[in-house]
Formats: sequence, C-alpha cells, structure tokens
Amino acid sequence: MKSLKFWVGLGISAIFLVLALKGLDFVGFWQTVSHANYWWIIPSVIVYFGAVWARTWRWQYMLQHIKPIPLRKLFPIVVIGYMGNNVYPARAGELLRSYVLRRKEGVAMGASLATVILERLFDGLIMLLFVCLTLPFTPIPASYQGLVIGLSILFSLALLFFFLIAVQPERLGKVYAWFVEKLVPLPLRPRVHALFDQAIIGLQSLRSPRELALIFLTSTLIWLTETTKYWFVMHAFPLDVSFSVLMLMTAVVNLFTTIPSTPGYVGTFDAPGIAILTQFGVVRAVATGYTLVLHVALWLPITLLGVYYMLRESIGWGDMAKAAQSRPE
Repeated sequence: MKSLKFWVGLGISAIFLVLALKGLDFVGFWQTVSHANYWWIIPSVIVYFGAVWARTWRWQYMLQHIKPIPLRKLFPIVVIGYMGNNVYPARAGELLRSYVLRRKEGVAMGASLATVILERLFDGLIMLLFVCLTLPFTPIPASYQGLVIGLSILFSLALLFFFLIAVQPERLGKVYAWFVEKLVPLPLRPRVHALFDQAIIGLQSLRSPRELALIFLTSTLIWLTETTKYWFVMHAFPLDVSFSVLMLMTAVVNLFTTIPSTPGYVGTFDAPGIAILTQFGVVRAVATGYTLVLHVALWLPITLLGVYYMLRESIGWGDMAKAAQSRPE
C-alpha cells in the first residue's frame, strides 16, 4: 500500500510537471531567474515565519481544552511538522507533529490529530473564501475550475461534519457506535471507541461561537500573511499583478497541494500557480520562474529550521517511521 501511494503520488506530480513546463521558453525562463533580485526573498521569509508563528498560536488555542502548552514549546513542534510535510509524502508531517507532541507533552495523539485536521479544514475554508472574494476580479482558468470547486465542496462538507460531531457528540456517537459494532472486529473496538472520544476532546473549540470566530479570524490572518510573502517575492521579478490575483493563486495552489503527490508538492503547487498568472497576461517564462522560486522560498527555510529543531530536540529520522507506525492511543 505504501509503495502504491508513492507511485500514485509520483505519477500525479509528473502529470502536473508536464502541465507546468508545457510550451515553456527555456531561454526566457533562464533569463528570468538569472536576473531576479533575490534580496526580496529575505523580507518574504521573515513574513512567512510570522505566519508560522500565527499558526502556532492558533494550534495552542485549539489545544487549550486538552493541555495548556507555552508557545515557545509548540513552535519547534509545528516547524518539525511542516518540515515533515516537505520531505515525506501524504502530509506525514501532520502525524509527526502529533507524535512529537505526545512524546514531549504527553498529549494523546487522537486528540491532537483532531485539532490538526481541524486546522486543515479551516485552511481549506479560507481558501474557499479567497476564491469567492477574488472571482469577480480574477477568474480561475477554465481547466482548473472543476477541481477547485470540487475541492472546495469537500472541505466545506468535512468541516460541517466535524462541527456536527463537536456540537452533538451524543447523537452522532450513537450512529458511530452502531457502525463500530457492525464493522470493527471485537478486539479493536475499545481502541476505536477511545479514538472517537479523544477526537471529541480535540474538537471542543468548535462548540463556542467566540472560539470559532477567533480561529476563523486567525486563519484568515495566517493566509493573508502568506499571500504577502507571494507579494514580496513578486518584486524580485518583472511581474506586476494585483494582490487579489495573488490571493487567488494562494488559494488555488494550496487547494491543489491536498492532492496526493511527491514530498514538497512538486507539480501540484507549480502548475496551477503558473496557470493563474498566465491567465492575467504574465509571460509564461516569467510566471514559471516566479512560481518555482516562490516554491523553493516556501520549502527551503522551514525545512532547514525543522532539521535544526529535530537535532536540538534529539529527534531522529527514525522517529518519522515511528510516527507513521503509531496508533492514536
């Protein structure tokens, strides 16, 4: 199964890379990247780590029902998780993040994984909001409209499902228990029931309108900050599009990175980003150079910092495998 996931991800990345590089003027591309003003990468990285800090604060807030944890302790765990997403397939860094949190703070993986999934759902909701807000000014390329709409619907339905679990755990718990009794082997039922109970704990922030509003506003701030990174990197190139176009690009590329691919979202980040920019008259060579440099600027700094924190926290690469094999207790 792991081998199948690898080959499926590799195949999807290859398809998107072909789409990204199709019809590219490689001479123009090389001139674009060789003449870029890379000093703009510095403020973009600073802004990006501001977004990572905001993500840490959001996670801390969502974990408070389980265990209060200082930001200074959570930030390295968040960075290690994002590094794991960049070097392992299938967003394995999310599992690694919960594994490290259990190891260092004793938080049950089932409960913390529920908050991590909830984060991703709120991120998807903000991506949907960005698309809706920018569509009147920045239409999506026709070839990507169906996928964007489909992914947006999936995120919305998943968030609604989690919300119902949090608000009416008793009623949905009965339905859930019926399926477990019918479908799960008897020896595994206690563990599966415990996982559901931990997920309910992890979803407590959905029960308060005030906490919901705060998570939503924080998520919006996080993604506006990340779009600002796109804006800074844009200045390194002969490229001038509106902030709304960059908001749409941020939304679309991050929706597409939820599709299985190779580690680091090779292709699934690049092809839709290039398509958005060329839709608004950006020369393909410039759009490709900008998107690839942006991708590296997003990938490399947090990966390097994640490796540093792994070494500082005495976490080895073997812990990746342990995290993948761990069962939420």
